[in-house]
Amino acid sequence: MATGRNHRPATRSRGIPEATVARLPLYLRALTALSERSVPTVSSEELAAAAGVNSAKLRKDFSYLGSYGTRGVGYDVEYLVYQISRELGLTQDWPVAIVGIGNLGAALANYGGFASRGFRVAALIDADPAMAGTPVAGIPVQHADDLDRIISENGVSIGVITTPPGAAQQVCDRLVAAGVTSILNFAPTVLSVPDGVDVRKVDLSIELQILAFHEQRKAGEDAASADSGPDPAAPPVRAATSSRKGPDGDMPAVMPA
Repeated sequence: MATGRNHRPATRSRGIPEATVARLPLYLRALTALSERSVPTVSSEELAAAAGVNSAKLRKDFSYLGSYGTRGVGYDVEYLVYQISRELGLTQDWPVAIVGIGNLGAALANYGGFASRGFRVAALIDADPAMAGTPVAGIPVQHADDLDRIISENGVSIGVITTPPGAAQQVCDRLVAAGVTSILNFAPTVLSVPDGVDVRKVDLSIELQILAFHEQRKAGEDAASADSGPDPAAPPVRAATSSRKGPDGDMPAVMPA
């Protein structure tokens, strides 16, 4: 979910809608899995199912890339991997700085998937003097006082904020002042940025709250179903009388049919 005060047009400079751009990583992930299994071609229906979208939307998205597939054959997997990687800018190395090396920051630094996707963790930065020089994932943590120099020396254009919420805006301001133009924010707060700076927000607590809403709704539906009793459309239970007399000798006994 993108946040911030910058307002970008819905369509990028090459005419690719932002909604399509947001789906390209999903296609790339599915295509990479196919490539690793040495699958040469894939139909739009198969790829759409793997990416979690419908095939009509996939074909429309790929038309913006100039890829239309071959009737009866489908899409060339390796070519699409290259084409989408190029469109996303993943054919070059992107140095990344992570600011805030607590549990989350350290976990991200140790994540091995960045390098295979075109990103290199170039710097780890923290405000705690005791952390300075401590290696995390083989990279020494540097103090926040040197943030401007660190960003400049490593050519960082993407910053990752994993600080407490109270420090996030100040860190964001310093990153922007140092020349960072793209920020991935894990801090549970909304950042204000100038035009020309892109912010993507990852808030795990919000995602969990949304899941809790759906769980509560499903539980309510189950409870309502259990309380509704027999199906009113079901045929009524018939009763049959017996020739036996009831216990008082006057009323006939009633037995379910």
